[in-house]
Parts: sequence; structure tokens; C-alpha cells
Amino acid sequence: MRRTPVLLTAAVASGLVLSAVAAPAALATPSADAVIAEVYGGGGNSGATLTNDFIELANRGTAAVSVDGFTVQYLPSSASAGSTWQTTPLAGSIAPGGRYLIAESKGAAGTVALPTPDATGTIALAGTAATVALVQGTAALTCKTVADCAADTRVKDLVGFGGAVVRETNSAPSASNTDSVARAASLADTDDNAVDFTAGAPTPTNTKGETSGGDPVPPATDAKIHDIQGTTRLSPLKDKQVANVTGIVTAIRAFGSARGFWVTDPQADADPRTSEGIFVFTGSTTPAVAVGDAVTVGGKVQEFYPDSPATSAYQSTTQLTAAQWVIGSNGNPLPAPTAITPDLISDVLVPQPGGNIETLPLEPVKYSLDFWESHESEIVTLADARVVGPSTSFNELYVTAKPAQNPTTRGGSVYLAYDKLNTGVLKVQSLIPFAEQPFPQANTGDQLTGLTSGPVSYSNFGGVTVLATAMGAKKDNGLTKEVTRRQRTGELAVATYNLENLSPANPQAKFDQLAHGIVDNLSSPDIVNLEEIQDNNGPAAVGDGVVAADQTLQKFTDAIVAAGGPRYEARQIDPQDVTDGGEPGGNIRVAFLFNPARVSFVDRPGGDATTPVGVTTDRGKAHLTISPGRVDPTNTAWTSSRKPLVGEFVFGGRTVFVIANHMNSKGGDQPTHGRNQPPTRSSEVQRAKQATLLRGFVDQVLAADHNANVIVAGDLNDYPFSPAVQTLTAGGALKDLIAGLPEKERYSYVFEGQSQVLDHLLVSQAPRGVDYDVAHINAEFAQQASDHDPQVVRFRPSTGNSITDAYYDLVDFLDQLLGKFLPRP
Repeated sequence: MRRTPVLLTAAVASGLVLSAVAAPAALATPSADAVIAEVYGGGGNSGATLTNDFIELANRGTAAVSVDGFTVQYLPSSASAGSTWQTTPLAGSIAPGGRYLIAESKGAAGTVALPTPDATGTIALAGTAATVALVQGTAALTCKTVADCAADTRVKDLVGFGGAVVRETNSAPSASNTDSVARAASLADTDDNAVDFTAGAPTPTNTKGETSGGDPVPPATDAKIHDIQGTTRLSPLKDKQVANVTGIVTAIRAFGSARGFWVTDPQADADPRTSEGIFVFTGSTTPAVAVGDAVTVGGKVQEFYPDSPATSAYQSTTQLTAAQWVIGSNGNPLPAPTAITPDLISDVLVPQPGGNIETLPLEPVKYSLDFWESHESEIVTLADARVVGPSTSFNELYVTAKPAQNPTTRGGSVYLAYDKLNTGVLKVQSLIPFAEQPFPQANTGDQLTGLTSGPVSYSNFGGVTVLATAMGAKKDNGLTKEVTRRQRTGELAVATYNLENLSPANPQAKFDQLAHGIVDNLSSPDIVNLEEIQDNNGPAAVGDGVVAADQTLQKFTDAIVAAGGPRYEARQIDPQDVTDGGEPGGNIRVAFLFNPARVSFVDRPGGDATTPVGVTTDRGKAHLTISPGRVDPTNTAWTSSRKPLVGEFVFGGRTVFVIANHMNSKGGDQPTHGRNQPPTRSSEVQRAKQATLLRGFVDQVLAADHNANVIVAGDLNDYPFSPAVQTLTAGGALKDLIAGLPEKERYSYVFEGQSQVLDHLLVSQAPRGVDYDVAHINAEFAQQASDHDPQVVRFRPSTGNSITDAYYDLVDFLDQLLGKFLPRP
């Protein structure tokens, strides 16, 4: 049905779980034809008769309805920030009053197969509580709340049961291993799941009207854990039933919607490629086991992907689902963990066959990801691990198991080339209850002293992950925020700073912290290039027509004055609504701040969202046709991306051109730790086009005046070694300043524990006495005003006349020599 949003009250807990209370009735038009008729997630579970989970649709209309291009989609009952909708595609049609059966995951128990399904998926539905949606389209939903899902017009119908957060008005009752939730025979749809659905015995029915039958349940195969894990990334027993799997319980996850326990077989085989550990998935049910229990387990072998298995770019985790187990004894000693030392982990990440690596035989000595795969779900220990990525709001941090691998000067691990990923970096999360040991708030360079240990897992956010059952104590390394020097009187200081979605909706504390960064750490530059300035109401509503950002900039400049800085003026151009990407509704853009006591801005009218800036000459000097202006803003290279903003400034009678940038993000790129190697970096295609246009404009300026002072600044969303940046620096017309730093200092951002470059300052050949610095004040810290570090360049703009330039050089030299006796800017 097409629905309008309902009100939602939400609270964010430590695991970022969203919970709703007392949602009022949705204002909706119920579906006139296809609806969800029944949902069952107990298939193959203990006590179940049916072997499969299923979803059944029905047509309450008077004409056949096609489901070609539709999907059914599944979300856990308490969706976290990292939860994703799983999808099953549909095809065919449903007759008036007819049914349509979708078979999902098959469990180890049960004796009766479903009737022949009309569609088949692999989703392991939770037995008691979840959300299922019928969706017009194949793309996975992204909504995680009642309001967001109600606003998504692709949702044809939706049912949340068992207290699910996402539901229609009120939740349907809980299901079980013996009960489904089903719509009444009338197929009434009031958009209140509690009214429309009741719990009862499952009655799967397909389009032929069949309600029973199917293939007999195949017998289970006796297996050891190493037989299940095999010698590749995929189990040789994938999708098969196994029995008599023995081992010792080594860890338990007793929270969230992916609960379960880890088992390790103490009787290892002689093959270093096969793991002796496995995860037993129990859904939203806390398993009744204890660490040290000797168990015998049966279940279905599955490869779990964090998204759709057919299209996933991520690696899988081998696990047992729909499991049953018997506890043989308690309090057994745990199998000895693997102590991780730097020599065990190769500097080479993974083979690069140009495609999927899942079926390649593992080579754990040769490749680091193969090493971790060969220890999947086993317990490992790390001693005195150094933190290379700070703690986040998701209660995670990153450490390195190879501390000598590309260390930064401040304790991180710097990423220097596509083939030089730091293979020792891994994520740490905790299985320890927060009440027993709160998650440490660590900065880069801190240390987890003693042992950190737990099972090896995999996450789509970060790759290889140790789920700590024991966490080393944090040792503070004393990381401090850097302060760059103040520019001298004859130097122009230009900075760039990504403010991470700044709008008046942010708390004053964020404005204040960012302002102190400008004043205290950047020493009040003359010009500040800003990225991610949002409109005056931020992400309040998509397409509300609000595009102005004058209130955002006024609030920020006021905060700078309050922090002891100068009264900056601002220049920017409002974008068209919902055209420049970024956080939905925020209308992010780039902007300039400048200190009018030090530098003047040349205002030339005519600049707007769609008018391109040009270059003219006057007595051999370059000038802009409009200022500020946008570079070729209607070119398709800038689709759903920020357009560069060019400003003409005058400092001491010398003209300086500053181009502010925020290129398209890396969204859509395959992960470096995924199953496709090398990963496809699809976002580079658009940035390459953007770099070509930007370089073309710079060349226009330099063609008009080869001595022009040009600064290209901003978040280019790419590395110094990337094709986009190489396009900008080709031939030496522009110099990428961060690429000239020592390798250990070459970063402004930390992603998944890899210190790297996204932000750049590039200068033409004309500026003299260039002095560049990155102020590390955010990216390495658990407490951040932004996720980016700002940077600044100080220089003497050239006049284009060698004699005059020599005069300015001499004055600046005397200022540097006698600076303590001269007034400061």
C-alpha cells in the first residue's frame, strides 16, 4: 500500500538499536491487490513439522496481479545501524483470490517439505519476531524506522510481528517454531498488523493451491568442523544438513538479532588451511550453553553474507543455522588460542585473479586474508595491541597486529598505494557485557595492554574482526591535537576543512569545537575553504525547497568570533534543491570564509547554481567573469555531486584564485577486504571526469596568465596515487602538497584503521615560499568535531614580476628574522 509517515519515538542504545513506542495509526491507502498473507520463520527448527521458512502472498483484488520485478524483503525485529534488508526476487502473477508461495531458508529439523514454491530464496527468517515487506523493485530498502519505511513508496505491503520495530501501526503477535502469523481469510488490510494478523499453525499454499508435498528431507552428514570449513572460503557442505559436529563452546553472543555461540574442535586436523572453529547461529534467541561446554551439534551449513548472497561484494562467514545440540559435559578447558604475531601475517593481502576469490584454495602463509579465513571462528589472542583507528559510537576500534607496517608518526598505519593496504589492521568489537567492562574510548596510538582475545569474525564494516571475550586495558598514549603556526604578515594562509554536515540543527557544541579548531589549531587562516555546509534546516525534509545556508554560515562565523577569531565573511552559491548529493535534505555545498582585514574578495555578479564561470584577461592578467562562480555546473560529471566554487581574492595587490571542491564520494566501491579482487572502484569513473573538467578550468586560468596564483582545495575523495589526482597534477601545472610530505605524515582521514588522504591542497607554480601543514585534530580521536583533519598552506602570492617578487621575498625574510619585533596579522 502507499503510506504516509507515522510518528515515531526512538531511543538509541549502546548498540544503536532503534526502538519505537506507541506509534499512532498510519494514514494509508491499503493495497487493493497483492498483500502479505502469511509469514513463518520456524521451518526446520526444533519441534517444527515443516522444513522451510516461507512467506506467502495473496491477491485480494478482482484481477490477476503481476509480481514481476517485485521482491520480498526481510529485516531483523530490532534493526541496528548495521542491519540490512535481505531480498528475494519474484516473478509471475497471482490470480484473484489466489496465493503465491516463497520458500526461504531450510533448517535441520522438520519432516514435511513445502509444496512446490513459486519463488525460492535463502533468507533465514527469525522464528519469533521480524519485519517482512513486499516491495516494488529489486533494490534493498534502507529504512530502519516506521516513519522512513512508511515514506518509501516502493513498499507495497509490510508486516512486523513479535514486537518488531518496523511494522504497520501495531505489531502482529509473535510467531514460533510451530506457529506462523497469517492474515484472516478475508485478506482484510487495515494497515494495523495487530488487527490483520493472528498466530496459528502454518498453512503454506502455492499458486496451484497445493498445501503439502515436496521432496523428502535428505539425511544429515556426520562432519567435523574442519570438514565443514574446508580449504576455500566456501564450505564444501554448503546448504547441507550435518550432524554430530563436536567441540567446546568458546564464546557466546547473547545480544542483538544475530545471537549464537562459537565452537572449536580441540582435535585439529593437519591441514593449516582448515579452521577448527564455527559459529552456531540462534537468531534472536540466547543459546542455553556456557563457555566450556562440550557440545554435539546438528544443523544446516550456510554461508552468511551481510547482504544479498547473489550480489554481495563482501566475504561470507560459514555458520550452522536451525541448529540443535546436546551438551555432553561442562567446565572443559578451552582449546589453546592462536597467538597472533607479526610474522604470521603476510604483507600481501590476497590473490588478485580479477574476480571472485571464494573458490580459490587458501594459502594462509602467502596471503593475509587467507590466514584469517583459515582461523575463522577460532579464538585468537593479540598482546599489547596498538590502536590505529579510534573508538567509534558503534563501540568498535581498530588495532594492528603488525606494528612495524607503515606506522605514522602518531601511532596509526598509513595507506600509501592500492597494493599497500596494511594487512595487519583488524577491527575489535566486544562480546563482554557493558556492565562488566565498558568499551574503551581509545585514540590512535593508544594501546590495549595485556591480551585481547576472541573469535575471528568478518564484518562488512571493517573486514576481519576480533569479537573480544577479553579486552586489554587501555593505555593512553597522550595523543594531542596539533597546532599549526600563524602566518606571517607577508604570507597568505589558505585552509581547507570538511565540517561533516554542518547545519543549525547541530548542537552549539559542534559549532564551538569546529570554531576553536579554526582559531586555536589553524591559527585563523586568511581564507578557509569549507566542505559539507548544509542548508538552514539541515536534513529536516527532502525536497522542501530550502537551499539557503546563510544561517549555517552566520552561526559558524559567530562561533569563531566567540572563540577569539576574526570576523570572517562568507561567499557561496546555493545549489538547486536535491541535486548535489550528500545527506538527504541537507543540500551540502562548498563555501569560502575570508578575513576582510587581511584579504579582499572580488565580487562579480552573475553567479548562480547553473551559470558557468569563465576566464577573461585584462592587461595580461587573468580574472573571473563571475565571482564566486561554479565550474561547468550543468555538466553530467557533477550529477548528484558538489560543483566546484571559484573565488577571486586580492592580497596585498596580488590576485589569487581559490577553487573549492568536494568531489563525489567513494560510495558504491567494492571493499578492499571483499570477495572480488581486485575490488571494483566504480566511483573513480565520475571523479576522473570531474578531475578532467577541473583541470581544464585551471588550464584556462594559466593560459590567460601562466604566473597566476591558483589554489585547488578541498575533499577530493581520493588518494594522491589515484587517477583523479594524477590528472590534476599531470605535467606539473599543479603540485599536490600532501604528496610531498614524508610518508609517515601523509594522511588527513582514518577509515577502517587505515590512515589515508582524501583532502588536498594543490598549488600552481607561481606561489612562493610555500609552507604546508596538516593539523591532526579529529580523525585520530574518539571525540571528533569532524571526521576529517583540516590543512593549511601559507605562501607569498607572486606578482608575475621577478623584481617585485624579490622585494616581497626580502620583506618576508626580514619578518621571519625579526618577527618577534613586528606586529602579527
